[in-house]
Amino acid sequence: MTTLTPLYQLAAEQRSADVTDWSARISWVVGLLVLIAFVYWLMRQGWKWRGSLQSGLPELATTPPGFTDAPVLLTLSGRYHGSTTAGQWLDRIVAHGLGTRSRAELTLTGQGLDVVRPGAAGFFVPAAALREARHDRALAGKVLPEGGLLVITWAHGDKLIDSGFRSDHAAEHQAWVDTVNHLTSTTEGTER
Repeated sequence: MTTLTPLYQLAAEQRSADVTDWSARISWVVGLLVLIAFVYWLMRQGWKWRGSLQSGLPELATTPPGFTDAPVLLTLSGRYHGSTTAGQWLDRIVAHGLGTRSRAELTLTGQGLDVVRPGAAGFFVPAAALREARHDRALAGKVLPEGGLLVITWAHGDKLIDSGFRSDHAAEHQAWVDTVNHLTSTTEGTER
């Protein structure tokens, strides 16, 4: 006749196997951490290399004296998502801090566009350098819902640059597109 062992005795007898190879586990963890650090180092080197390739880009303009005296056409508070070569939404420009995403305060006057970026270098785009503004959905690797990005195209040296902004209030984008495009059409008319 067989006797059944009570369940509490079976549970007391079962236990997990001892971990005996700590050195192998620690080696795997250290190896993985070294691999992650190496990948981050490669990414940083790629960023620096891209910056050195773009070193021929002229210095960015600073806000001219008397800019605050000009009548303000529009202001915008939001995010700066980056700049790319015009028409090439993945060709990010990193020289002179243009690749750094940050908060941004934009002010548009008849003199141009002033971009103030807390924690990053701001820049100024003279009215004569502005080319157009439009709604877009992707720039510098950032993809947003349709029309969620305000892209302003401007000339810097011999290069056309697209800079992407997203307002805290997306309804402001259309007013920016209309005003910048009107400003560029009147600026082109006076230059002829």
